[in-house]
Amino acid sequence: MSSVPDGHPNAQLLHRLFAAFGRRDGAAVAAMFDHEVVWRVGGHNPMTGEYRGWREVASFLRRTTSETNGTYLSELRWALADDERGVAVYRARGQREGRQLDIEQVLLCEFRDGRIAHVTAAPVDAVAFDEFWGNGGLEA
Repeated sequence: MSSVPDGHPNAQLLHRLFAAFGRRDGAAVAAMFDHEVVWRVGGHNPMTGEYRGWREVASFLRRTTSETNGTYLSELRWALADDERGVAVYRARGQREGRQLDIEQVLLCEFRDGRIAHVTAAPVDAVAFDEFWGNGGLEA
């Protein structure tokens, strides 16, 4: 993604987040989060959980790269936001332990002082998400 479209500043923030994640620019990604950010991931797999604080969230996001040997990619489809809330829909792809991931996911976000304060990540295909991030049939 080479440019940030016109729109609400929080929608632009989401576009910048995905661009920075795509560049693997951890410092830029971390700077977009409130220090007390909370990121929730649903499901039944080792990635499921609640990550608190920008350090835990940054560590979680790094895991998506390390667990996939760098194959995990997020392609933003669109983002909408207002002063308090936003939503981003993106395509998530990757390879891990002989498994393929190619699904759409949704981020439901809340903003505080120009930064991302809360995120709930929801895969459109929860079964495929759990199978990809799972322990080869073992429960999380």
